[in-house]
Amino acid sequence: MIDEVNSLVSTEWLEHNLSLTELRILDASWYLPSQGRDPKSDFFDKHIQGTKYFDIEKFSDPRNQLPHMVPSVEQFCSELSKLGVGDEHHVVFYDGLGLFSAARAWWLFKLFGFRRVSVLDGGLPKWVSEKKPVTSEIEPQTLHHFTPDFNKRLVCDWTKVKRVMIDSASQIVDARPQDRFNGLVSEPRPGLKPGHIPGSINVCYKSLLNIDQTMKSNTELRTIFESQGLDLNLPIVTSCGSGVTAAILSLALNIIGVRDVTLYDGSWAEWGMRSDLDVATSE
Repeated sequence: MIDEVNSLVSTEWLEHNLSLTELRILDASWYLPSQGRDPKSDFFDKHIQGTKYFDIEKFSDPRNQLPHMVPSVEQFCSELSKLGVGDEHHVVFYDGLGLFSAARAWWLFKLFGFRRVSVLDGGLPKWVSEKKPVTSEIEPQTLHHFTPDFNKRLVCDWTKVKRVMIDSASQIVDARPQDRFNGLVSEPRPGLKPGHIPGSINVCYKSLLNIDQTMKSNTELRTIFESQGLDLNLPIVTSCGSGVTAAILSLALNIIGVRDVTLYDGSWAEWGMRSDLDVATSE
């Protein structure tokens, strides 16, 4: 029985607990088109024993034109049941880049009230580099029931972000690279204006990771956020290009004990598309 659930678990921890029946491992790999990788094909090629493939698109609202927006409670529970995950399980997510889209999956589970959920630090690349076992075999699964408890405080839309812009007690932090944040390069998605939400702070998600794509130490994380002017005692809204790397900021903040954190689901894919919202760029 796993008594204590940490948001981040090591490869050593996972290897030690691999045989526990309460453990569910999900590969939440997702890649940008420019990365030229097929996450599902990679999963069938090799994965950690017992892992199921978590398709981020199946856990996204199909009616929304914006990329991988939060699904309905019914859709979430239906898809989760197909993965053989229920209330009694401890879920560990990983991805094929080390620590990238797994954070979005972790956040999504927290949003729907799943309390025993973690991210594998360093993901599949670290696991493989340590010569830990992988397989191409797919294990059978049985249906399980999950009882949702949607936590609306963890997600927001553009209207709340607009209010935060004039609220000195709240802050917006953007996970995109600095050149995109400053509007010096074009956005990878067509039709989006360059720049950032006025008053937001830039903390690129890559700055939170070590060379091996593991998360930096708690002290380093705190220093990075505070050095960019973020007050960790005030409410925080995380944002990025499409709500994926914003979750890396949310995960890092959770690890260092910051709890009043909301993710802007539409992120720049929505804000940069709208003509009625202000945009800031570097001078």
